[in-house]
Amino acid sequence: MKKNIKKELIEYLIIILVVLFIRFFIITPIKVQQKSMFPTLNPNDIMILDKIGLKLGNIERFDIVVIKHEKEYLIKRVIGLPGEIIEYKEGKLYVNGKQIPETFIRVNTADFKLEEKIKDDNYFLVGDNRNNSTDSRTFGSINKKDIVGKTSLIVFPFNRFGLIN
Repeated sequence: MKKNIKKELIEYLIIILVVLFIRFFIITPIKVQQKSMFPTLNPNDIMILDKIGLKLGNIERFDIVVIKHEKEYLIKRVIGLPGEIIEYKEGKLYVNGKQIPETFIRVNTADFKLEEKIKDDNYFLVGDNRNNSTDSRTFGSINKKDIVGKTSLIVFPFNRFGLIN
């Protein structure tokens, strides 16, 4: 009898350790706190944050990422990649002088231009709600080490369940 209880406890301990490993190193739920990604994301949306995909793959333009900035987690969209010069002119995105369409934006972005290329291992991030977003336009580009993971799956509320772009 004691042997069965010991075996069962070990099995539960293994399950708990596997769940904790997955939660801390692979995927974890994250709650949208700000309105800076509206209408793509709404406050209180629950999403799945992919931590391992970031380490295995590349960060691409228009990926939605979570960063740690000044003790706070922020959700933003990648607009600029290392080595690029970003500019908004008449509300349109230009990367190294070439216009890049942004199909997910419903507001105009105020004109601005980076004076120098984005540094290696850095990314330029903005919120989709450009008029209500503190982002790289304010605090500069973000180093890859400060990006916690990528996200593209809303799991709650259920009526918004699914992949976003």
